[in-house]
Amino acid sequence: MMNIFRKLMPREDRFFDMFSKHSKAVLDAAEALNDLLNGKDLDQNCRRIVALENKADDITREVLLAVRRSFITPFDRGDIKDLIQSMDDAVDMMHKTVKTIRLFEQSSFDPLMQQMGAEIVKAARLVAEAVALLDKLGPNAQRLSAIAEEVTRVEGRSDELYDEGLKTLFRSHGTSGDAMAYMIGSEIYGELEKVVDRFEDVANEISGIVIENV
Repeated sequence: MMNIFRKLMPREDRFFDMFSKHSKAVLDAAEALNDLLNGKDLDQNCRRIVALENKADDITREVLLAVRRSFITPFDRGDIKDLIQSMDDAVDMMHKTVKTIRLFEQSSFDPLMQQMGAEIVKAARLVAEAVALLDKLGPNAQRLSAIAEEVTRVEGRSDELYDEGLKTLFRSHGTSGDAMAYMIGSEIYGELEKVVDRFEDVANEISGIVIENV
């Protein structure tokens, strides 16, 4: 009876607008991080990522407040919370990466770090595409599943870049005894890998929503 009642009530479709705004902030931050890693406007892109992380936090709070206040939600309240928080974790990790870069005053980055930056943009674009399809889960279920699989492949490529990056660092600094350079580089590699991991978390949340609602 409750399921019939829910279908007759208007849904809170503004959630989809908030998801879209958040995914746009995340994608913009990913592109800024990629530019930063490629040596473009270091300070400006650091500031941009911080501003976008703050914007994403505001949208996250708006979503969580709407979950509490809304009688009807487009899908399970717990799924809404988990989705927006996983998206927010991705931009939070980008912010953490920027803090490390600033802390150690890094201004140039290894080619493999730059490749990881490109993978982060790919993941962010895939997530933005998926979020835009959530308002019509049934017709878009196949594409949403394909996107989740592609994000997993991006994460796998990033893991390979991470492993190769650590090997390169060791070859460059391990034998020379420059422990600080190795430590800083490995920290940045680790944080870039975690950014992609967070995008895989988003993809997993979306897959779960599709399974539960289609």
